[in-house]
Amino acid sequence: MASKSTGPRPVNLKSANAKTDAARRPTRDEAERAVRTLIEWAGDDPTREGVKGTPSRVVRAFEEYFSGYDTDPVELLQRTFEETDGYDEMVVLRDIRFESHCEHHMAPIIGKAHVAYLPQKRVVGISKLARLVEVYAKRLQIQEKMTAQIANTLDEVLQPKGVAVVIEAAHQCMTTRGIHKPGVAMVTSRMLGDFRNDASTRREFLAIIGQPSGAPLVHV
Repeated sequence: MASKSTGPRPVNLKSANAKTDAARRPTRDEAERAVRTLIEWAGDDPTREGVKGTPSRVVRAFEEYFSGYDTDPVELLQRTFEETDGYDEMVVLRDIRFESHCEHHMAPIIGKAHVAYLPQKRVVGISKLARLVEVYAKRLQIQEKMTAQIANTLDEVLQPKGVAVVIEAAHQCMTTRGIHKPGVAMVTSRMLGDFRNDASTRREFLAIIGQPSGAPLVHV
């Protein structure tokens, strides 16, 4: 396999992804008032029986949708293992389902992520790979940025020989509004190290996840 790439690495990743300062967040009451305003703006009566509890429900839902802001993804991966008995082949976790929200319209993004790395010295528990996807998904996102964030964080913390991330997702900002094109999926990829530099390594990964090596990808 090719030697580890000296390609781009993230800068100040931890500080860039730090959780929002709680002191700057609106209160729950302020958030619920904002939802009531939107209900009224939509043309409904926020005191009507069917929707009078909606502001509270929406705020609780938002706490779940955007819980990724409360987790530092770098800290999440800090516990790694060096006892690998020399294992240096590909580690792949595929078909990681996620739900996110578009930062432009706050419409759902539903998809799956495939994550791989080539260990150098350290490995991480596989549940942490799925959790890393979830942390970035549960934020306001665009798919390209999310793909790069997952790959860059793995590269920074594990310092492996290579990292590969492919995400396939449907965006309801274009399936339920705007151009109204259901059934359309967007595919993005981020390849670092040997996955970028070694074509055979990249083909092996794409074959494992069932992605044709000649299929068009948006590289980020």
